[in-house]
Amino acid sequence: MSEQPPTPAPKPAGAPEPEPIRFFGTSWLDRDNGYWLRRVGVSVGALAATAAAALVLRFGVEGIALSESGGFLNGLLTAAIAVCSLMAVRRTWKVLTEGKEQLTGWMAEDKSLGAVWLIGGVGSLAAYFARSLVEAPGEAVRRDAHRKAVEQYEKRQAGRSGRPGGKRKR
Repeated sequence: MSEQPPTPAPKPAGAPEPEPIRFFGTSWLDRDNGYWLRRVGVSVGALAATAAAALVLRFGVEGIALSESGGFLNGLLTAAIAVCSLMAVRRTWKVLTEGKEQLTGWMAEDKSLGAVWLIGGVGSLAAYFARSLVEAPGEAVRRDAHRKAVEQYEKRQAGRSGRPGGKRKR
């Protein structure tokens, strides 16, 4: 006879379900079903995307340099890319560790700072790569939200009387 993994106990109706994470589904909760392989894949993919984005930016900077427009413009362009990348790193890291709802001020601006996030895409991808080395990107936020939901559910269940179906007849 072949051994089969134990089937998890069915969850009661109304129990909170974990929210899926892109590329991981809900495997992040118990870190099963290929979680570690997916983590490696996401890390490698993010690193490759970072390298590709950096190459595209390099072509853009070299194009400006070939136009012989002067050292000041080249320095200004390099500084702009560096600042945009640093801003994108900070924003992406905060989203992945604390959640998008925690963004305030300039970090919360999606539309008005769209060009900044586009130029700083290399930094954002680098932050995604770095976070994927620690956990599934966004896992801490989802794990905390799921833990709170389970605690609230257990409190509600513990507060009920002996009859879970309804009120007592008088």
